[in-house]
Amino acid sequence: MISVILSTQNDEMALAHALAALVPAAADGTVREVIVVDARSTDETLAVADAAGCKIVVGSGDRGADLAAGAAAARSDWLLFLSPDVMLEPGWQREVRDFMDRLAMSGAGGNRAASFRHADAGFGWRARLSEVRASVRSRLFASPSRKEGLLVPASLYRAVGGHRARPGNVERDLARRIGRGRLSFLRSRAVSRTVVA
Repeated sequence: MISVILSTQNDEMALAHALAALVPAAADGTVREVIVVDARSTDETLAVADAAGCKIVVGSGDRGADLAAGAAAARSDWLLFLSPDVMLEPGWQREVRDFMDRLAMSGAGGNRAASFRHADAGFGWRARLSEVRASVRSRLFASPSRKEGLLVPASLYRAVGGHRARPGNVERDLARRIGRGRLSFLRSRAVSRTVVA
């Protein structure tokens, strides 16, 4: 059903957590494959991806080009772009299947994309403020960040030109071309890990 695409560079620990959250969805058939596009990691990122059975694509380090390369290698009708820094909360696949089924029943199956809600794994008011800011930005400007993920039909992805090799926020660029009217926001959360310095 879904090809999950992650762009990595020295994300060994983060990737292990992100992949663990995908296991139930792989077991029930929601996730067909996971593609890791790696930009020359020097840690054990590739070993983690290989042990998990991911398809590995060699990346260039340009996020837009790397995500486009991952999409080109995907075999599913739906693409889910995720950051290795997030874990999808348990049960996310039920909401995603419901979303895809509703689209199919409405006849708009290939014409809408969806994003998860941002959640910060940290505690306290700073973490909650981060969540509020992300929610307002996503909904007001129809511009999900890389930490909120993007679920998009492969046909729509190709029709709008996919990710572009360019500097800046490639997720915002893609969301702009998809358009506010074709972007839905799911209740399920993508929980962003807190990096401790």
